[in-house]
Amino acid sequence: MDTTENAGAMGSGAGDRFAAACRHARRASVLASVEALLGWDEQTMLPPAGGPHRADQAAEMAAVVHRLRTDPAQGERLAWLADSPLATDGSPTEVGTIRLLKADFDKQARVPTRLVEALARATVEAQQAWVEARASSSWSLLLPHLERVFSLKREQAACQRPDLDPYDALLDDYEPGARWREVIQRFGPLRDAVVPLVKACGESRRRPDDSLLTDADFPVDAQKAFVREVASRIGFDFERGRLDTTEHPFCSTLGPDDCRITTRWNGRSLPTALFGVLHEAGHGLYEQGLNREWYGLPPGEATSLGIHESQSRLWENLVGRSTAFWEWCHPLAAAAFPASLRGVPMSRVHEALLVVRPSFIRVEADEVTYNLHVMLRFDLERAVVLGELPVAGLPEAWNDRFERDFGMRPPDDAHGVLQDIHWSAGLVGYFPTYTLGNMFAAQLMAAIERAMPGLDREIAKGRFTDLLAWLRRQVHAHGRLLESDALVAAATGESVSSSWLVSSLRNRYGAAYGL
Repeated sequence: MDTTENAGAMGSGAGDRFAAACRHARRASVLASVEALLGWDEQTMLPPAGGPHRADQAAEMAAVVHRLRTDPAQGERLAWLADSPLATDGSPTEVGTIRLLKADFDKQARVPTRLVEALARATVEAQQAWVEARASSSWSLLLPHLERVFSLKREQAACQRPDLDPYDALLDDYEPGARWREVIQRFGPLRDAVVPLVKACGESRRRPDDSLLTDADFPVDAQKAFVREVASRIGFDFERGRLDTTEHPFCSTLGPDDCRITTRWNGRSLPTALFGVLHEAGHGLYEQGLNREWYGLPPGEATSLGIHESQSRLWENLVGRSTAFWEWCHPLAAAAFPASLRGVPMSRVHEALLVVRPSFIRVEADEVTYNLHVMLRFDLERAVVLGELPVAGLPEAWNDRFERDFGMRPPDDAHGVLQDIHWSAGLVGYFPTYTLGNMFAAQLMAAIERAMPGLDREIAKGRFTDLLAWLRRQVHAHGRLLESDALVAAATGESVSSSWLVSSLRNRYGAAYGL
């Protein structure tokens, strides 16, 4: 990594300080990756009794990372660089790196180490409580932990971005530049289109049957080999990554050559693991496509969670549920699961993936109703952060809203407010990035199809190289030097709009239901 691109033009002082600032930031990222390793292990390997000590470990490690990230010497370097010619006349990479490192430092320096430690400890304890609470559908087991987490997150928001309202301050962590009032304006037209589409699909006489994929024999060992082959074929590099089992699928990057994806298994349902892996492998492809020479620095980091979700949802839904994909994948699936799929036409398998059926669990929701799940969570968590809804009131508010949106009431909290780990993990402000990611994905895919008229033929042959190369050039290569809207606009030639997602859903699911 050359961190002194314009050292000659700008003077050795600027070049040297820029290089020192980058070394410091990268060192902090290396330590943060150790913190991430503790989190990955917690979700995959930690024995049940190990939770309290892991909370101690996480709190200590978070404090070490925070102290390094807020080292006054780094602050002085960045302040000097921000006033130097390099901050305005350097290369775009240098200018963007200085701007973002300075903004990161200022935000983090406002948060006391005490609060960082408290959050790390509280979220480990809350996640451990969540596992037990979800298994027993017992809201009371999680309630005190969530009250603690939300209280700490409000305090964090007030510290790090006092110029923003509390929810915007938290949203900005995951989707820089986004503001909740603008998100609501984007979600409105999408909701207005999705609700009648769900109703029309429910009333249609033509209904795809998914039982051949969700109520049949899919041995887990065979699934493991099958999904690994699929992930590898779309481009996920298992020399730089791995696949493991967890309760709630996720992707965790522990270094430029260590990207770990997870899934869960259901011996009666193929989509559970397959689309979990396609989703997480999409995240992994993004991480593996970032500039490894700039690891730990803005040019080598993801733009936002919304862009991250655009990559996972593009591979999961716009590729993985396409006719072309199953023209290639169907023979592999039939060979892997002969008892269930041998002799079943590809058209029936593909049709089974386009079922629209309101369900209680977000991660198992169909593509059309999925965004209603996200909007529910977005509205509820915002109400809690802004003081409009007490944490104790979440179950009733959840169930009431779910009944209005889906026409059915969760039978218990495990099928309702307890189903997601995000709030227990302190990921408040994260949920809207899922639907933003769906919007970005549909717009990006439309641009890809314009640029690559033969894309379906390539996918039908199991060739994904050109598609991945387009994403590498247009999305991954920017790191986080561009915010989401600017990146999508640059890649597609148009400003961000939900119209692409609306058209995509109507075209694909409308055809499946004869609408």
